[in-house]
Amino acid sequence: MSGKIHGAVITEANVEYRGSLSVDPELLRASGILPFERIDVYNVDNGERLTTYAIPGGPGEICLNGAAARKGRVGQRVIVASYVWLTREEMDGFRPKTVLVDRGNRVTEILEGHIGEVPEESNSLKEEPA
Repeated sequence: MSGKIHGAVITEANVEYRGSLSVDPELLRASGILPFERIDVYNVDNGERLTTYAIPGGPGEICLNGAAARKGRVGQRVIVASYVWLTREEMDGFRPKTVLVDRGNRVTEILEGHIGEVPEESNSLKEEPA
């Protein structure tokens, strides 16, 4: 994960729009999510998930557009996340951002966290002896 907007409230669902998720530009800036970047949207209230792309919207706006409008209703909460592929070397010092928002989709806190060290081998991937 590279950027996340956590707990945003859907302000509109527009099935007639051609697609994407309209997001308040301040939330995009704070989270590091770029316009037209691929994102996943997780509906906290109904469990629906979708993949689309972010576009700048109006202040406080979180609008499901096109087919995505069928995945949520105004007032439901969502998590919006973007992702990045990193080499082990690039991971050193990488700090993903999580933006927490209030019910009005205003930033309340920005968390920056180091993703930590990745072990050379994962025990869960080792083959069991025959």
